[in-house]
Amino acid sequence: MILDGKKVSKLIKADLKKQVTSITNNLGYTPKLATILVGSDEASKVYVNMKVKACKNIGIDSLKIQMPENTTTNTLIKKINELNESKQVCGILLQHPTPPQIDEAKCFNAIALSKDVDGTNTASFGKMAMGQPAFKCATPLGIIMLLDYYNINLQGKNALVIGRSQILGKPIASMLINKNATVTIAHSKTKNLKRHLKQADIIVACVGKPEFIKTSYLKKGVIIIDAGYNKGNIGDVDLKGARKKASYYTPVPGGVGPMTIAALLTQTVKACKNLK
Repeated sequence: MILDGKKVSKLIKADLKKQVTSITNNLGYTPKLATILVGSDEASKVYVNMKVKACKNIGIDSLKIQMPENTTTNTLIKKINELNESKQVCGILLQHPTPPQIDEAKCFNAIALSKDVDGTNTASFGKMAMGQPAFKCATPLGIIMLLDYYNINLQGKNALVIGRSQILGKPIASMLINKNATVTIAHSKTKNLKRHLKQADIIVACVGKPEFIKTSYLKKGVIIIDAGYNKGNIGDVDLKGARKKASYYTPVPGGVGPMTIAALLTQTVKACKNLK
């Protein structure tokens, strides 16, 4: 069965649009998301424009901030602090990756927790991991929202997360643990990955290598979450073969990607309600 992120995100955004209309009518205030792009990375520009367009479609205002390639960490933090203090902005998103001279972690941590709608502040991560209320990294949250929509019970399942990035691998592992799954994190130093794949009831692939996971490694009935996106609209899993074994799987594109946007918008609307 296909885990249709495009369909589910459409339903979520329709509900969010109603919420935004209600907020605007009752409070006379429209939620506003500030997006910061440092440099001129073309892929990042595309991602930011997608987020701005998604905001507009549900009635959220956008403040798009473009900063030069040579921006320093201190200058970026100064801008973030301005947005933290702004009563008009309810959510702040710093587009990853930033240029190499930027201390990205320091900048993420400068974002106020109340406006950290992309869940990149390490304090947000810590609260989430401990099961406390917090904004979460958008892509992992989108995955959980998708699994919840299809009523997939994760309790007791062997979950394998392939990838350990700060914004995907590590947070989705924590979220799965909080759903009572038994979680293994695999990475470039993992030995005998095939053995782990054959034991997994659910696989979250976020390694960034096209069709890295092959059909022969998987057991019958596995749930496949392909969070990879590579050139040519190719994920990290060889889905042509894997879908024959999987009980559920996310297509690429149309699976995890749309849910990332839906999660970001959900948290932006929530941030607005919390601030007001």
